[in-house]
Amino acid sequence: MADKVELEEISASDFFYRNKSLAGFDNPVRATYTIVRELVENALDAAEMKGVPPKILISVEEESREGPLSEGLPWYKITVADNGIGLKPDDIPKAFGRVFVSSKYRLMQSRGTFGLGGTMALLYGQITTNKPFRITSAREGEPAYEITMMIDIKRNEPKILQKRILRGISRNSFTIVESHFEGNYGRARRKIVEYLHQTAIVVPYADILFIEPDGNVYFFPKSTEELPKRPKESLFHPKGVDLELLQRMVEITNTRNMKSFLTKHFQRVGEKTAREVLKLAGIPEDKKPSELTKEEILALFRALRSYKKFLPPDPSVLAPLGEKLFEEGIKKELLPEFVKAVQRPPSVYEANPFIVEVAIAYGGALKPTGEIQLYRYANKIPLLYDVSSDVSYHVIKKIDWTNYGLKSPEEEPVAFFVHIVSTKVPFKTVGKEFIANVPEVAREIELGLRICARELRIYLNRKRRKELMRKRYEIFKMYYQIIAEVLTELVGRRPPIEKLLTKVAGEAGINDEGGSEEESSGAG
Repeated sequence: MADKVELEEISASDFFYRNKSLAGFDNPVRATYTIVRELVENALDAAEMKGVPPKILISVEEESREGPLSEGLPWYKITVADNGIGLKPDDIPKAFGRVFVSSKYRLMQSRGTFGLGGTMALLYGQITTNKPFRITSAREGEPAYEITMMIDIKRNEPKILQKRILRGISRNSFTIVESHFEGNYGRARRKIVEYLHQTAIVVPYADILFIEPDGNVYFFPKSTEELPKRPKESLFHPKGVDLELLQRMVEITNTRNMKSFLTKHFQRVGEKTAREVLKLAGIPEDKKPSELTKEEILALFRALRSYKKFLPPDPSVLAPLGEKLFEEGIKKELLPEFVKAVQRPPSVYEANPFIVEVAIAYGGALKPTGEIQLYRYANKIPLLYDVSSDVSYHVIKKIDWTNYGLKSPEEEPVAFFVHIVSTKVPFKTVGKEFIANVPEVAREIELGLRICARELRIYLNRKRRKELMRKRYEIFKMYYQIIAEVLTELVGRRPPIEKLLTKVAGEAGINDEGGSEEESSGAG
């Protein structure tokens, strides 16, 4: 007799509870870093959504374990506060108490995508300490609400333990998240500080204050009030839909005929293009979408895939940092003597628009490390793990840097920066830590880096030429002094050696003290 098979249905919360590694919570060290990262990203998004320079406070405090759980790894309390748009009291439980509830399920660029990370950070804290988390939030001109809750993992539902209104009307909007978790801050510390440091580079318009468990304080001040433009929401590109999505669109549309269905639900599809696609699919223009058969939907899908005249996707859904802000952040945090950023034109992969921004920094406070110094970002999120698997790393290794005046990236005080913005970043894994080697993306990275490298070569050539001229000046100066002393003994008077040295120094771009004119004027 065959064994009876019992089927089980679990909620989204339960799935990620059982598979924590999929969301970056595979061990206490990685989990500690991921909790900080996810909550900080939510805070930055909230402030940028409001359209103000972010002010973010992060505090991690070590706590004593309680009762029978007194043995084991340390417990911590994390608090993240922001000056963002705030939440209505009815939205707080949904936003923080359910997996896969998000404001980001739209076709536009955003830091997060799945509505998973922030809630998983709180869920991980709950399952390791059995403590509730607290959310305090207010919208401008409304009362502030404080809600203490937990997540019902089996039902993927919030459990509100306490809800109270704080006195008074809030003059400003804000959100404060407080959670408890088991972790290993000592081993995660380096990654957390590096994450905040790299975040400060790509958001030079944000003030970030971080307080460690031992009381050490890191402050990353903003260097500009300028914010990048906000991305726009967009319609789907016809090349980017699959059969399932097309069927859903047909079911929910309120358009009266197929021509208006195509023009209103897809970007860059005009009436002429709609007619040609419908002709290719063999579907009448005036047919109602609700009357389409499964065979006609399949024919429409094939026509959308085979039609060759669609315009590229609309890049207005993307909000790159911009060359000026990128350079501003690099200068602020790394203090190089040279920096050049380049923003490439919009491009497309698999019907998804993307923009690559790259930069190269050299010298100054940068020092050789014996390895490639590569800073990678995706939609303003630093990527710290699996660097050698990233497409950017492979592109850098492929380029012959001796053509640009560098011995090798490992032996020079040089750093590379790659930022990819897209509605769908081509991550290789669910953990979202490195970008896949997509040919279109690799090409844009390489072209951008080569433009920056040419500027670096010009700078280095000038710098080395000035160093050579300086050495020649020092030799001339030494011999001119000797000649002047000899002539003084022979003719009884000293020749005008100072005027001659000033003339030579001017031709070499060196001041009278032997330094370059750039150094004497404070240029770097």
